[in-house]
Amino acid sequence: MNAMKNADNRIPEEIAPEVLELASRYYADYTQSYSASELVAAGKEVDIPAEFIQKAIREVQAKREQKQQQQKRLAHLRQQLLLIGAGIIAALTVWSAWTYNSLQSSNARVEAAWAQVENQLQRRADLIPNLVSVTQAYAKQEKELVSLLVQSRQAYLQAATPNEKAAATVQINQAIDRFQDYAAANPQLRSSQLFTNLQYELAGTENRLAVERMRYNQAVQAYNQKIQSFPNLLVAGPFGFEKKPFFQATNTDVPKIPSE
Repeated sequence: MNAMKNADNRIPEEIAPEVLELASRYYADYTQSYSASELVAAGKEVDIPAEFIQKAIREVQAKREQKQQQQKRLAHLRQQLLLIGAGIIAALTVWSAWTYNSLQSSNARVEAAWAQVENQLQRRADLIPNLVSVTQAYAKQEKELVSLLVQSRQAYLQAATPNEKAAATVQINQAIDRFQDYAAANPQLRSSQLFTNLQYELAGTENRLAVERMRYNQAVQAYNQKIQSFPNLLVAGPFGFEKKPFFQATNTDVPKIPSE
């Protein structure tokens, strides 16, 4: 009765091809297999005792079962290896992202420190016009010194990279040193209030520059150590994090303030 009821159930058209394909496979397996009694009967035709047929059936089935178990174990092992591999890749991705952000943050600190150095370098360069004015006011014949001061400031304003600014800073230092030598030989200039004010400005700028240069070099040292250490270098290289140069002091002499 149940078989009749199951036979009367309507099968959706979209799954009918799949049902027929699976049924055909089952039927092929059935027609291509033998029962134990059929094998025993076939063995009798060639004078093979039934017990040997039964023993052979058991051994073959055991081997097939063993092979199936081995295939299952290999499939399970492959699945575990895939999961482990996926876990390692995920961990490396997270670590790479964290390391990149850390290096980027360190690089940002270097750039911020350099900006402070630039502020002080710019401040000192901006004092050059005042030095020119003082020189022109007290020594109109010192055209060479005026030209040197103007050119050194212009070289700094045109510098774009840290290395170019460092080279331009050398010219500014030489120009300021030349001005200091001239002031030392000119008592009238040295006693003027404008010169005194400039000396205070120069001294304050040099002090602030020394502090900012120290902070910049500390940031560069921390950054360089980070990108060169293992395993950070595995991320630093491919993402273009390169070693940064230190900013060397080209003039460590702070202008002296004249006594009253």
